[in-house]
Amino acid sequence: MLDAVEPAHRPVDWAVYGIPFDGGVTYRPGARFGPRAIREASQYVKRYHIEHAVDVCEKLSLADAGDSPVRPYSIKETLDAAGDWARGIADPGTRLLALGGDHSIAYANMRVTWERHGRPRGGLALVHFDAHLDTVDAVWGERWGHASPFIRAIEDGIVDPSAMISLGIRGPLNSASDLDFARSRGVEVLSADQARATGAAALRGFVSKLSGRAAYVSLDIDVVDPAFAPGTGTPSVGGLASHELLTLLRSLGGVQLAGADVVEVLPDRDVSGNTAFLAAHAAFEIIALSAAVA
Repeated sequence: MLDAVEPAHRPVDWAVYGIPFDGGVTYRPGARFGPRAIREASQYVKRYHIEHAVDVCEKLSLADAGDSPVRPYSIKETLDAAGDWARGIADPGTRLLALGGDHSIAYANMRVTWERHGRPRGGLALVHFDAHLDTVDAVWGERWGHASPFIRAIEDGIVDPSAMISLGIRGPLNSASDLDFARSRGVEVLSADQARATGAAALRGFVSKLSGRAAYVSLDIDVVDPAFAPGTGTPSVGGLASHELLTLLRSLGGVQLAGADVVEVLPDRDVSGNTAFLAAHAAFEIIALSAAVA
C-alpha cells in the first residue's frame, strides 16, 4: 500500500491482505470489490504521519500479501479458508490488516490474530468503529453474516467483551433487544453523538486501562456519515465526519496493536472514490499507531 523498499532480511511487521467476499451482507452487495478499490486509492497515501511525527516506512516493514481465497456460496467456509490462508502469511510475529469485503470477514482475521498472540486467555481487547453493533445472533437463520462477527468472536473467547469499546453506533434498530448482548457482556457502547462529544477522551482512557495489553481494531467504513463515505452497503445517516474518525483513531496513541481490519467499502456506490480513499487513509492511521510506539 505504501511506497517502501525494505531489506530482504528484515521481518515483515504488518502484512495487508484482502478478503474479497460479500456473501454475508443483509442489504447491498458489492464489497467483494473493496480490497481492489482500497489498494488503488492507497497509491496516494504518503509515508510520513504529521500528528504522530513518524515516518511509517522507516519504523516498519510493510507488505501487501495479496487476497485470500473465498468460497462464494458459504460464509463459514470462506472464513475457514481465509483463516487457513492467513495463517501462512509471513511469520507468526507479523501483524495482519485485512481489507474487506463485508464485516463477516473480521472473524477470520481476529481468530488468526488471537492465535498469533498465543491465544490469550480471555481474548483480545477490541476497538470497534461502526454504525452497527454486529452482535446479532442470527439473521434469517445465518449465524456468520456481517451482523454477527463479534458475538461469534466473544463466544469463542477470541474477544474479551469487558475490554471492548464500540463507537459510532446509531439507529434505527430492528428492536431494543439488539442492544441486549453487548450490554449484558459489558461492552462499552458510544453512539455517534457520544463519540463526537467524548470519544477521544474515552479512547485515551480505554488505552490507559489496557496497560499494554494487545488490542485489535475493527473499522467498518459505515461509521462515517454517507455524506463523506457513500460507498458502503448499509449506510446510516448521522455518522462521523471524516476528520472526526481520524481524530478518534489518533486518540488511540500508545495502544499495542495486534491486528486490524477495514471493511464494507462498496465501490459501485462510491462517488469519486471518496470512500475507498478514506478507507486507505484509515488503514494508514492504524498502521501509524504501531509505528509511533515502535
